[in-house]
Amino acid sequence: MRKILTRPEFVPAVLLILAFIAGTIQSPYFLDVRYLLDSTGPYAETGLLVIGLTFVIISGNIDLSVASNLAFVACATAKLAQIGLPMPAAATIGVLIGGLLGAFNGALVAYAKLPSFLVTLGTLALFRGMAQALMGSASVQVPSSFVGADRLDLPLLGVPLPFGIMIVFVVVLGLTLHRTIFGRWTFAVGTNEEAAFFASVPTPAVKFRIFVLAGLLAGLAGVLIDSRLGVARFDHARGLELEAITAVVLGGVSITGGRGSMIGSLLALLLIAVLKTQMILANITSEVQLTVTGTLLIVAVAITGVATRLSAPRKA
Repeated sequence: MRKILTRPEFVPAVLLILAFIAGTIQSPYFLDVRYLLDSTGPYAETGLLVIGLTFVIISGNIDLSVASNLAFVACATAKLAQIGLPMPAAATIGVLIGGLLGAFNGALVAYAKLPSFLVTLGTLALFRGMAQALMGSASVQVPSSFVGADRLDLPLLGVPLPFGIMIVFVVVLGLTLHRTIFGRWTFAVGTNEEAAFFASVPTPAVKFRIFVLAGLLAGLAGVLIDSRLGVARFDHARGLELEAITAVVLGGVSITGGRGSMIGSLLALLLIAVLKTQMILANITSEVQLTVTGTLLIVAVAITGVATRLSAPRKA
């Protein structure tokens, strides 16, 4: 029983069940599968950020710039389409730009050995400023042929395309995290970077690749938000990094690194989605929703600390 209680997935799984039960009591919409699936659009984008941040935080680092990366990619992709580049090419370049921004973070953290908190706090402002410099206060429309991916369903499965894309990345990168040497290196770096280095783990390369991965996923999220909203603005996804980090930590990933799981992060994301849907149905303002997100983050850090102490071996 102790082993189950200290699993990273336990708390978000229990809270998700309780939140869903409360939701069904609050509104019959929670029993409508189609309504729930149609509500997943924005959370596919958040989910891609969550996947990347799961790797980053398990490695003992943080990336505060993912939402700003998303916004810059959304703006750059729309601008490329505006000047006549075919949308598939613009979207591909957009994702690669996200990877380059992640590589910039990774180089400063892994090779210049700067603290990830300070680096990404700076690039949070830098990337957002780049988006504003590119767009000004204007918005740029995305070609109509590219708009509405969130209204397309995957054949056979019947789930919205963006949500399906997110689930594919959860599965593939979840297996990468938990079943490959790169995943073991990620946990090793987060547990004790110095010990990992002396155990022949290429710690700088691991950290660099993790930030590139987070950047690529943020870039893909930027392309998806263009398709969902049909316009690009510099202030897209402002504050979304808080929601994504909250999901990762609430999902059982230790904020100090070395512990966590992909499924835990996904369950916590679904929990946040259910809670926000409940608040929207209850006409709760966005300010109160932000307060709830901040409170969840504090609670998540506290729960993670308790779980870490419980899972630590007892001294004789």
